[in-house]
Amino acid sequence: MFKFIWAEDSQHAIGNEGHLPWRLPEDMHFFRDTTMNHTLVSGSRTFESYGRPLPHRKNIVMANNPEATFPEGVIVMHSLDELLAYEKATDEAIFISGGATIFKLLLPYVSELYVTKLDGTFTADTFMPEIDYSQFELIDSREGILDEQNTIPHRFEHYRRK
Repeated sequence: MFKFIWAEDSQHAIGNEGHLPWRLPEDMHFFRDTTMNHTLVSGSRTFESYGRPLPHRKNIVMANNPEATFPEGVIVMHSLDELLAYEKATDEAIFISGGATIFKLLLPYVSELYVTKLDGTFTADTFMPEIDYSQFELIDSREGILDEQNTIPHRFEHYRRK
């Protein structure tokens, strides 16, 4: 079961120069807590932005370049068919963390969406592909905490495919 997890601004921006365009610790904690002890799939650039395999997760990287190397323990897949076969053979939750190309590729197969929506716009060069939210039902929404470390108004939304 594929589940998307990402944060976006009001213009659907998700990245700038290989990094998040904002600093929002509560979202980082949400990401960690939601994906902990699950499988996490990312594209190679998104994986690089983590700086290392994320602990307590099975890290899968979708890589176009067959020559690309990744740290020990990281599973590398080179095609959508390979990932779909993996998903079909398991009952585990598989979180997709981006980037935009991976989200677009897997959009027809996703069953749940975990999105942190930030109020405001940020300088960005990467945007979330368009999602037809009429195909999903909002099952949870909560406002994020605003404090000295989390200064950007935000909310956490969870959708399930109808």
